[in-house]
Amino acid sequence: MGKAHAVAMSAVAAIFNTKLRPKLQSVAATSIKSAEVYKTKYGFENAALNWEQLVSDPKVEAVVIASPQDTHRAIAEAALSLDKPVLCEKPLASTLEDARAMVDAAESANVTNMVGFNYIRTPVSQFARQLIERGEIGDITWFRGMHEEDFLARPEDPFTWRCEGLANGNMGDLAPHPINAALALMGPIEKVSSDLETVHRGRPGGKVTNDDHASIMCRFSSGVMGHIYSSRIAMGRKMGYAYDIYGTKGAIRFDQEDQNALWLYKPSSDTSVQGFQKILAGPQHPDYESFCLGPGHGTGYQDTIIIEAKDFLNAIETEQAVWPTFRDGLAVAEVIDAVHSSAKSGSWTSVRQV
Repeated sequence: MGKAHAVAMSAVAAIFNTKLRPKLQSVAATSIKSAEVYKTKYGFENAALNWEQLVSDPKVEAVVIASPQDTHRAIAEAALSLDKPVLCEKPLASTLEDARAMVDAAESANVTNMVGFNYIRTPVSQFARQLIERGEIGDITWFRGMHEEDFLARPEDPFTWRCEGLANGNMGDLAPHPINAALALMGPIEKVSSDLETVHRGRPGGKVTNDDHASIMCRFSSGVMGHIYSSRIAMGRKMGYAYDIYGTKGAIRFDQEDQNALWLYKPSSDTSVQGFQKILAGPQHPDYESFCLGPGHGTGYQDTIIIEAKDFLNAIETEQAVWPTFRDGLAVAEVIDAVHSSAKSGSWTSVRQV
């Protein structure tokens, strides 16, 4: 993620002609040796001894946190105390307590803050939000969100750092994305009924202590029912971030493995032509035209990070919050905590109760 953000900050001004034109001033890593490597590879001016030195550097005016979750709070609090805007990778923190503390720090300092949920920023997903807000598919009756990958699908896949600690499991790694999508497209989640499972409990090199996949029934504050599924053992799925939304006047389908297409269904009186219509991303959709003037040419993963960088710079320039802020990241963390509580109790859990 450090590379993705470095590339984005290098390219964003040229693509979006932002008023603020970022410079890669300083990079920190687990060691000065690693930082020196990244300095050379990504084009930074300086390699910092550690994150403390980076944050306190007067030449550093804004901070991007792309380090492990358990470091987010300390780095963010230090930067915010110096009135430096912060873009923090998702999830906001490794614990609900840390997430709440980060929100308090950001709002007390009144400094620009954002969380890095990039997938929902694809041009067609932004368009999906517009369609829903305009009532194009009527009153929503059902939501299904997914994030499925298969990087640990085989039991012989070796034990890695992802196999221990709740923050590194499926619920800390993959689930935040479809939960964020659900909140973005549908609004607040009122309660959840969840089941978590570790399918492959032992792997070559160690014992797995976190979840492989999660099934989450949910009820939105709007009253709509929904379901969220996330998995790191979904054989064959590489980037299965997807959603289906049904309404009284139509439906929407999306799959990140085909991120430049949105499928829209609107009933027709002519039954011979009924079916989902494939809408190709093009200049008429949010943030697309700055990359390419031709419809159907498409954007990619890195482009969503560049869009994110543009939003962050605009938030700094205008001093107006841009979604998702730390508080929006906290909303995801609260749902995740409720999911864990529900899985333990075997019953519905109110998100407000966490």
